[in-house]
Amino acid sequence: MPADLAVIGLGPYGLPLAQAAVAAGIPTLGYRTGPESGSLSPAELRRMLAGGFRTAASPAELGRVRTAVICAPTPRGPDGGLDLSQVEAAARTLARRLRPHTTVILESPVPPGTTEGFLRGLLEEGSGLRAGHDFHLAYSPSRVDPGNRDFTPANTPKVIGGLTSACTESAAAFYGRLTEKVVRARGPREAETVRLLETNFRHVNIALVNEMAVLCHDLGVDLWDVVRCAETKPFGFQAFRPGPGVGGHSVPQDLGGHAARPLRMVEVAQQVNDQMPRYVVQRAAALLNEHGKSARGARVLLLGVTYKADLADQQATPAQEIAIRLSQLGAQLSYHDPHVPSWHVLDRPVPRADSLYEAAADADLTILLQQHRTYDLQGLSVKAQLLLDTRGATPTGAAYRL
Repeated sequence: MPADLAVIGLGPYGLPLAQAAVAAGIPTLGYRTGPESGSLSPAELRRMLAGGFRTAASPAELGRVRTAVICAPTPRGPDGGLDLSQVEAAARTLARRLRPHTTVILESPVPPGTTEGFLRGLLEEGSGLRAGHDFHLAYSPSRVDPGNRDFTPANTPKVIGGLTSACTESAAAFYGRLTEKVVRARGPREAETVRLLETNFRHVNIALVNEMAVLCHDLGVDLWDVVRCAETKPFGFQAFRPGPGVGGHSVPQDLGGHAARPLRMVEVAQQVNDQMPRYVVQRAAALLNEHGKSARGARVLLLGVTYKADLADQQATPAQEIAIRLSQLGAQLSYHDPHVPSWHVLDRPVPRADSLYEAAADADLTILLQQHRTYDLQGLSVKAQLLLDTRGATPTGAAYRL
């Protein structure tokens, strides 16, 4: 069966799109751009294959689709900005096979202006075709929340910004097959900036509540009770909760050299969030000292080393830095995570606890970094000698909270 859609990049943005397309009955071709961290369970893979999904055996197959969506990852580069090298490679690969009347959509996180000022040139140079005349070109920010069972691609609105009105409508017609609502932006720059605002909104608000966590600890105030009460306000407030650090694939952007004026608030927010792993280690060492123990030689058990609850993804997880800093203090580390069968820190394996309750009872300090659904936190709080809860997930008074 010929594919209608090519998803270029099968990482955290491409795989969810491919799954949604297959679920909507669209024959879909997947094309990998490199070593990508997206993963499927065997059951999910079977459903996709049965629904018409297949991976490309050759780049030539990209020239046989009506719609191509570039979902290549854009990790943070050495200069702190987004590395567009995989987007560039995907564009050059597609351009050599691009046919007239194809709709090309970029979903990767990029600085505003990338679709028009970067991607367009690559596609036109490699294909000899003109964007907005011979083929359609648009941007749509990926809106993926891994593990969220309430909001899926089907009920999450998609924002579309095309190079021309015809480009917008062509992209909207495609996404209209996947989602209940399509929102049209004025153009690609506006759509790209939507992603910028959404990502930075998350990071800035997490930074605010992380700073509040440090302040409330110093004041002897229960921050989680403060948040619980504040979120009853029906307007002007959205609840965010602190944690040991911010992980995941969404990289906050202050735009650096891409704008005349960088976003200072985003830069400060990143500094605050980057300090949280260090703060967790400081709290851990202080707790051990308060109970007559030194961090050097202390047995420390880390619970949940993924960046998000109930997922195996470890992208930018703060658990890595926390483990490194604890090791530098001389702590003896072990970990438990139902989604991570083995874990390495600085290329060295960290012992995995087989029996969770026995490990918690044996450890001088247990640190909850991620509240996976399978954890019995009440039981853990009884078994653990000392329990530091960085997520506010344990019952009040059952553990020391961040």
